[in-house]
Order: sequence, then C-alpha cells, then structure tokens
Amino acid sequence: MRLGNQGGRLVIVTGDEVVDVATASEGRFGPDPQSAYEAWDGFTAWAAQGPTPTGKLDEAALGPVSPRPRQIFAVGLNYADHAAESGHPLPQHPMIFTKFVTSLTGPFGDIVLPSATVDWEVELVAVIGRAATGVRQEDAWSHVAGLTIGQDISEREVQRRGQPPQFSLAKSYPGFGPVGPWLVTLDEAGDPGDLALGCTVNGEVVQDGNTSSMIFSIPELIAYLSGVCTLLPGDLIFTGTPPGVGMGRKPPRYLAPGDVLETTIEGLGTMRHRLISPSQ
Repeated sequence: MRLGNQGGRLVIVTGDEVVDVATASEGRFGPDPQSAYEAWDGFTAWAAQGPTPTGKLDEAALGPVSPRPRQIFAVGLNYADHAAESGHPLPQHPMIFTKFVTSLTGPFGDIVLPSATVDWEVELVAVIGRAATGVRQEDAWSHVAGLTIGQDISEREVQRRGQPPQFSLAKSYPGFGPVGPWLVTLDEAGDPGDLALGCTVNGEVVQDGNTSSMIFSIPELIAYLSGVCTLLPGDLIFTGTPPGVGMGRKPPRYLAPGDVLETTIEGLGTMRHRLISPSQ
C-alpha cells in the first residue's frame, strides 16, 4: 500500500488514482493524514479490502506523509564512506540528533536557501506505526508502518558553529525536511537493507548509494532509540546518508538558487525541489 497526504487529506495511492480515506470509509477514518498512524491496525485491515478510488492523483498537492510527528530522529554517519568523507571514525553507537517538526515539507515544490552553505543528504526514512518501548531488534519491524524518502537538508556553517556542533538547528530551517512522495508499506517496499538511493542536482548525480552500506540497520536503530524513549505512531527516523554530500567535496559544493534537487530511492519514488533565494 502507498499512503499519501494529498491536499491535507489522507489518501491511498493506486497508480494515477487515489482513494480518499474519509470518503471511502464513510467517516470511519478521518481525513487527517496523521490519524492513520494512531489507528494503524484497524486502518490497514480496512485498506486491505481494496476500497474503490475516488479521484485522481495530484502530485503537486502532496504533502509530508506524516505531517505532525511528535518526534523526528536522525542518524549521523551511518554509512562508512560518508563518515570517511566527513573526516570522522566509524561510530561505535548510533549518532542521534533531532530535526524539528517545522522543517517538514512535501515531496515537490520550492525550498528557500537561507545561506550559500546549504547541502543535500538523501535518506531512507522509517515511519513508526505502533508505539515502541524497549523493543528488541527481532521485533522492530512490527512497529514500522512503512518507508518513505527524506532529504536531511543541512546548513553547514551553522552545523559547524561552536563545540559541540549544532546539528539539530542546522537541519531544521523551514523546508529542510522534505519527505514523500508517499509511505510504502513493508510488503511493497522491497528489502530495506538493499535499496539503491541517490540524488541529483540539475540532472548531475551527486549521491549514488545503497542501504546495504548502513552501519546500523533500521531494527538496530529502533531497538537503540526505544531503549531510551518511547517511539510514537507517526514518528520519523531519518536513517543516514551515503557519500557524495557537498561538504565532502574538494572544493566544497553547495546548493544555489535555481538548482533542482531530485531525490530517489528504489521502489519508493522520487522527490523534486527547486531551491530559491529568500527574495523570490
């Protein structure tokens, strides 16, 4: 199943059509995309009956698949080659930071550049479907609603400002958390441990990796995080980026007004964003 947020309404995406959940369920489930995660078991049982499409897919109207998560976790240096290009040793434990909810945006549209040192980071994102506290690795997937694409867009000057670095602030400007285009449930997402992922800037490939290179897998991350705090339905976990970020290039390369950033993960789709200046 592909679950989307079209115009602020919860939809199931079927090819070029959608099922408006509130309409098709005759009000059993509400229109708010966030509500699906709070009633995940009942919702997926109903969706498995194959409700009839109610309208056309409008990609331009798609918003973040979980528009108001209570928590957004992100993982730094979770690919060995990215750790190397960043000049850091391999982490012994997951390096966790947070992105703030106001950074979220949809899979298509414009993103304002606050500076000349903004970087790209394609990431596989896991969306929590059932609350998780002290979960074992072997049980972790049962707490995942599905997978989606994320961009952990980063302002590098702010990130490196002070000691320790300011990861959360640097990665939480408005629009710095695009996710989408939809959530893909695990039965259709392919092998999460072997998905090609990458991004392009103006058609040039800048990242080209595979989730098989992750240091810590999604079950490991869920076990680690849930051992500290409860993961809640709709929470997002950005799982790290492969090599190829602009900061690691010689000389460094950053996004500029007019650039088009396309972000793709095998089986999950593609996001597309145009970077603009604050005056546009």
